[in-house]
Amino acid sequence: MADKVVIVGAGPSGLSAALFLDEMGIPVTVIERGTGPSDDPRAATFHPPTLELLAPSGVTAELLERGIKSPLWQHRDRKKGLIAALDLSVLSRETEHPYRLQCEQHKFVQILSKHLADRPGVEIRYGTDLLSVEQDADKVMLATTSGPVACDWLIAADGGRSLVRKSQDIVFEGFTYKERFLVITTNYDFAKRGFAVSNYIADPDEWCAVFKVPGDRPSGLWRSVFPMDEDEDEETIVRDFASAHARVARFVPEQDAFDVVHVNVYNVHQRVASTFRKGRIMLIGDAAHVNNPLGGMGMNFGIHDAHNLAEKLAAVVKGEADESILDRFSRQRRYAAQTFLQRMTIQNKRNLEERDPDLKLAREKELAEIAADEERSRAHLMQTSMIAGYRAANAIE
Repeated sequence: MADKVVIVGAGPSGLSAALFLDEMGIPVTVIERGTGPSDDPRAATFHPPTLELLAPSGVTAELLERGIKSPLWQHRDRKKGLIAALDLSVLSRETEHPYRLQCEQHKFVQILSKHLADRPGVEIRYGTDLLSVEQDADKVMLATTSGPVACDWLIAADGGRSLVRKSQDIVFEGFTYKERFLVITTNYDFAKRGFAVSNYIADPDEWCAVFKVPGDRPSGLWRSVFPMDEDEDEETIVRDFASAHARVARFVPEQDAFDVVHVNVYNVHQRVASTFRKGRIMLIGDAAHVNNPLGGMGMNFGIHDAHNLAEKLAAVVKGEADESILDRFSRQRRYAAQTFLQRMTIQNKRNLEERDPDLKLAREKELAEIAADEERSRAHLMQTSMIAGYRAANAIE
């Protein structure tokens, strides 16, 4: 007997889809190659629409207990200092969560895993590698290291290198940046320098994004994201804490002592799948779209994908809607990925590394004017908080 719905991947998108489907009364099987919940702390920002979607399950309440609220964020210049501070409280009429929330991805996965553990409608099979995928008009057949699996519907949440996406010959359109992103986590307290919880620092030679995360200590930790030259050796960089310390120290003029806690390097892509649905297979999260992390949007988009799809797929499984509604999921979320996710994250990077002094000055002036004007600030933050994109996507027929 075939399962109704199988999800490949137990990351933030896959487990969110399992949560939403279970709440809608749809049994789900999740297969995951890892032996347990992922401990990758990669993403760390939750935007207002995401917190709203996760609130009914109680997940948002737990995230708030473990996370750090970021009611405002700053644009800075490496030489000039603060340019503009954007206050999300102006969105209080639009959302119950007028702030960003900082909480690492692996903690979110832990919370989701706990919520799903005792639900009889959800089975998670860890330690199961996907080997191949085929589909016909009636079902999807998977070969796995734990044996064959058949299902009516398959959700691919298996990351940017998605085997499911590749098995269906779905093109992953876009590009990869030459430079990689270097993430250095330290215990240096940037707040004492006047930094907000979230900050973007422009510089044509070495821009930086700095934000606070809870980490594993009461005082929290600070992540600094830098561009890394393409000819720098990744294995050497991640082991060289002295070099990482020096890079942050050049950015921090005070001679305060601090420790490097962790160093990571990421390849960065801007890509969107040519379709998010092919027959009985749907793509969500990084399997459907990848982007640079400036703006903290990628994980949130995957959760939005999961909710949008869960609503429509549940209606199909229950016989309340024709399966053509799943094409609407693809149209809506692909539109959002192209029009908002890709455009905004690409522009965020360009703004930070702008070399033309006139364009750079014009951007600084514009940001300062936006921050000083409540209506312009609200319009700007509707975009950067992902509220505008979420609503626009849901309006697509």
